[in-house]
Amino acid sequence: MSNTKAEAMSYPKRFEKVQQNCRTLASAQPDVMEAFNKLHKEGVANRALDRKTKELIALAISVVERCDDCIAHHIHDTLEAGATREEIADTLGVAILMGGGPA
Repeated sequence: MSNTKAEAMSYPKRFEKVQQNCRTLASAQPDVMEAFNKLHKEGVANRALDRKTKELIALAISVVERCDDCIAHHIHDTLEAGATREEIADTLGVAILMGGGPA
């Protein structure tokens, strides 16, 4: 995908595409994707930090790593976990601080 197409795709559409790609990969590599999904589920489970906080951290890391697919996925999951627009904006501010201007 060219940068122009990647930049033009909205994050809801990108999230749909990521989900579609994950389903395709799960068909080809079911054991790998089952293990990855279990890792994700356990990684964001409520423990010392709640799921929302962990998803906000994952979003910040996604921004610093400049992974558009990851950003789309974690925007979806932060909203699903109850994050507010203000919490997401604050998280993005920290990500830009830690990642520098390009983040």
